Amino acid sequence: MSTDPSAPQVTPTVTPKAAYHHGDLRAQLIAAVRDLVETHGPDGFSVSEAARRAGVSSAAPYKHFKDRHEILRGVVSEAMDRLRAAMEAGAAAHPHGSLEAVAAVGQAYVDFARAEPGVFRLVFGLTEGHENAPDLLAKGEGCFGVVVKAVAACLGLPTSDPDVQRRAYMLWSFVHGHAFLTIDMKHKVAAARIGDWDYLVTTSRAILALAARA
Repeated sequence: MSTDPSAPQVTPTVTPKAAYHHGDLRAQLIAAVRDLVETHGPDGFSVSEAARRAGVSSAAPYKHFKDRHEILRGVVSEAMDRLRAAMEAGAAAHPHGSLEAVAAVGQAYVDFARAEPGVFRLVFGLTEGHENAPDLLAKGEGCFGVVVKAVAACLGLPTSDPDVQRRAYMLWSFVHGHAFLTIDMKHKVAAARIGDWDYLVTTSRAILALAARA
């Protein structure tokens, strides 16, 4: 490196391999597989291609994952964290206890599905072994818990109230179906010319019986 203070200094870049030595390989592999899933589907990518994108040898992934299936589970786990964070941010962007806060949770859910349809399908399609994966089950419950909290606040009831749980499940079911219809392009029919927000607000109001309260 030049010692001339007037000479332009070059800032060293961190290569994927250098990042690996700092413990970032797992995150890099998950990001690489996430992109590959969007392009080729969960069955159309190879571990070696993910390693190549991360800039490491084809054997390096197995320092963090025992096999290909475990890598996919890592992608699912990370996706569920991001989905929950997006749902919580959606609710927080509106007044606590408002109908809009409930609808915004659903909007975040649909937006996630639209932005990452391959990963979204993977989250709900990778069911094998979930009964033996308490971490994934807990994360799924955490995502549903965001809906429950928004519904409870809107109705002014505790989250443990059976009616809150029932209505939250109904809302999740409607929004989940809409999300899949959206990414499968099945919603584009003459009778379904309705925007996401209109759909979500209308559905939330109906399920929470807010029209009757007004």
